[in-house]
Amino acid sequence: MATQHPNALTRALAELPGPLPAFGVIHIAIPHTSRFTIVGNHLAQHAELSLVAIGIGVHIQSLPVGSLVGIKALTARFAEGEMRIAAALRELEAPGYLRRAHVRLANGRMATRTVFCNQPGALERAGRVVVAPKVPPAVPEEAPAVPEEPPAPPPAPEPDPVPESHPPVRVPPRTAPKPPRRPLPQPRELTPELRQTASAILADLRNHAEALVLSEADVEELVPGVAAWLEREVRPDAIRHALTTDLPKPPKYPAKIVRHRLTALLPPPLPGAEELAPAARRPLVIPLQNCDGCDRAFRSREPGHCRGCQGELAAAA
Repeated sequence: MATQHPNALTRALAELPGPLPAFGVIHIAIPHTSRFTIVGNHLAQHAELSLVAIGIGVHIQSLPVGSLVGIKALTARFAEGEMRIAAALRELEAPGYLRRAHVRLANGRMATRTVFCNQPGALERAGRVVVAPKVPPAVPEEAPAVPEEPPAPPPAPEPDPVPESHPPVRVPPRTAPKPPRRPLPQPRELTPELRQTASAILADLRNHAEALVLSEADVEELVPGVAAWLEREVRPDAIRHALTTDLPKPPKYPAKIVRHRLTALLPPPLPGAEELAPAARRPLVIPLQNCDGCDRAFRSREPGHCRGCQGELAAAA
């Protein structure tokens, strides 16, 4: 965990002229001197792109020429599955950030050329055609090589503009501490039967997903998590489906993936019969009243006279 320096931040904020805003972000801009990429706000704050698409667009723009940016390559780099990666790439194609074309190589094979444009709007207004740079085609694993257009870095990056009353404060960067990892679910009682069934489910995962090969130590550590699912009456086939569906390819840390899913996807306990049964309707009971005339008891929501006294009063009137 990184050491925090709250005093340095307090001093830096005290140097801001005027009162600080009551809410919202306060920018502390430190110029980069190496390893940086210029990203336009039209991409970083795009109103129609998802956060996954914006993140992948920024990542592709930061890569050097010739880097693999296909679905398989991005899935191996990030935790998102192939379906989310493919959907994000299609999102980037709609506004023109990403363009893909099939070309024939010198050896007669077909390859996909990928071009990323950092300002598609300016490209369309200028009426220019972007040509992919000439780089040697890489040997494709499952998808062809996808070189990209290199970004043209300016001399120095410009920070986002901030109000004049709150200029950026230059202070050394600090790494925020990571949140603690959520504990693995635990059963109320880890009986021998639960332990045996949970161990069998974990050891059998590689028969349903070849990449989920767990060691004996991994199985022993993860047994309580599976037992907690079984204790909540989740069927073994449902547990296998939750642990093996839509895995990243290739999964680098099988035990961490299984642990995360056992923790994050834990279903609630099944409700009992009392919770599922509709509430019984209580019979309507009209209270007893004493007649103001003859002092007899009669049922009515309001006090007053019984029917007999009401008839006599009506006749007298």
